[in-house]
Amino acid sequence: MVNMTLSVPESLHKEMLRHSEFRWSDIARQAFEKKIQEAHWIDKLLQKSTLTEADAESIGNAIKKNIRKRFA
Repeated sequence: MVNMTLSVPESLHKEMLRHSEFRWSDIARQAFEKKIQEAHWIDKLLQKSTLTEADAESIGNAIKKNIRKRFA
């Protein structure tokens, strides 16, 4: 197994030290595995997509425009 070094804010580290009952490395490993599974799912989903980057940008702009209208 490979070792990895992570940086966390000092305030988070203090809280982690207060809860030594948790195996933080296991929690981090599980979070990494979950994110990788999500990435694989997205990759599989996008393989069949015909949506172009321009299409996605156009949709995003339309959504932002409607949100601005709603909160104006």
